Amino acid sequence: MKTSLASLLLSVGGLAMSAPAWSADNKSPSALTIYNANFAVVREHVPLDLVGGENAVSFSGVTVLLEPDSVVLRDPRGQVPLQILEQSYRADTISQGLLLSLHEGKEIEFLVRDRDAKEYLVKGRVIRSGYVPGGALQSPVIEVDGKLRFSLPGEPVFPALTDDAILKPKLSWTIATPDPAKLDVELSYITGGMRWEAAYNLIAPEKGDTIDLVGWITIGNHSGKTFEEAVIKLMAGDVSKIQQGDVMAYQAVEMMATARMAATPPVTEKAFDEFHLYSIARPTTLRDRETKQVEFIHATGVRAQTLYIYNGAAIDPRRYGGWNTDMIRNDRDYGTQSNPKVWVMREFENSEKNGLGQPLPKGRTRFYRRDDTDGRLEFTGENTIDHTARNETIRIYTGDAFDVVGERKRTDYVVSGRNDWLEEAFEIKVRNRKETPVEVRVTEDLYRWMNWQVTQQSHDFTKTDAQKIEFRVNVPADGETVVTYRVRYDWR
Repeated sequence: MKTSLASLLLSVGGLAMSAPAWSADNKSPSALTIYNANFAVVREHVPLDLVGGENAVSFSGVTVLLEPDSVVLRDPRGQVPLQILEQSYRADTISQGLLLSLHEGKEIEFLVRDRDAKEYLVKGRVIRSGYVPGGALQSPVIEVDGKLRFSLPGEPVFPALTDDAILKPKLSWTIATPDPAKLDVELSYITGGMRWEAAYNLIAPEKGDTIDLVGWITIGNHSGKTFEEAVIKLMAGDVSKIQQGDVMAYQAVEMMATARMAATPPVTEKAFDEFHLYSIARPTTLRDRETKQVEFIHATGVRAQTLYIYNGAAIDPRRYGGWNTDMIRNDRDYGTQSNPKVWVMREFENSEKNGLGQPLPKGRTRFYRRDDTDGRLEFTGENTIDHTARNETIRIYTGDAFDVVGERKRTDYVVSGRNDWLEEAFEIKVRNRKETPVEVRVTEDLYRWMNWQVTQQSHDFTKTDAQKIEFRVNVPADGETVVTYRVRYDWR
């Protein structure tokens, strides 16, 4: 459902005109759907007591980062016709900087305390307040006794507030309805300043291929508003949202609060459209500038295989601005530089039989291994995962092996006289200085041309994509395994 301010500006028609004005304070629980892209959809219930005709209504307590043209005000039961004749949003809440800006060119008093804590008043004229809405503060300029100061001489003392001053961000409407009505309307809007992200701690024993996985959801609120006992949902997925400054068009989210039993898991999940929606079971108070964490998954004994992967051709496609096959094909020395590093990966299946089996939102992964000597956890690497559906395999790079190294060199290079085929041969050595044998997956990119054939090889290989093969070789403890192969490229 696309919303815009224009869609809310409806004509008055032949309704009677009256103008009662009142303010609604938020007393009912809020409902939030927070996206992992620094925005949220907020839903409030606002009680209205309307007369027939025009009504001036204001609601204090929205966020300071509300997007005005995302506001939807409606009767959820659809029984009372509401016409929004006008809407305004004010976020210029009272602050010292704002009041100073309102008194620029005027003389006010400043409270000064001396070293003995004695207080006295000094008069000064505000030449420049230093207040910049939404920007960095500048140095104020105050004239005291005919001299300019680039700082405040003391604590400013302001006259009483005017009726136009606001202490909280406020939405105001002129609403028309044909008949008097009392109802609870639903106020929904999009706000910035709210985010959530997932983080995973993966703990492995000193030996073995199992891990314990603990997933945390971290919620951050920098919206300028505290939400008391809010019903919170978290949307995971790559949601398309136009950035500020472009045309505003958003997909609004309907949120339904559901009663929970005490035994309900802290976080439940369901598929929602093309995304996944995570619901926090208990109403939660989320204060402004607060970071809150909730555990959403805890699995033990997850089978997570350690993989050693060696890609010895230190190829950088940026050398030619991308995979320019003509340049690669004709460059005799391309791809011959040897990379000694062997990558360490952890791979596990996100399945129920493996102790998992629920969609995992994208987030940071941190790996720890338990030292059997003293039981302490030692950090062994971190990375990130993308949104991962259930029953998919996750492979995470955690670092480079210390005791397993590789060496790769080209042993032959032959080009036909008519330059219509090329043969290349390589020798790959993998050395293992561990006290236990390891399996290493030696991957080779056949990058010169799409038509290729391996004519000789020392070990069996698997074709993993159109131009990549993989040898799986066992390397003995404190030993070495040598892989050789010869490939022919043909572009006739």
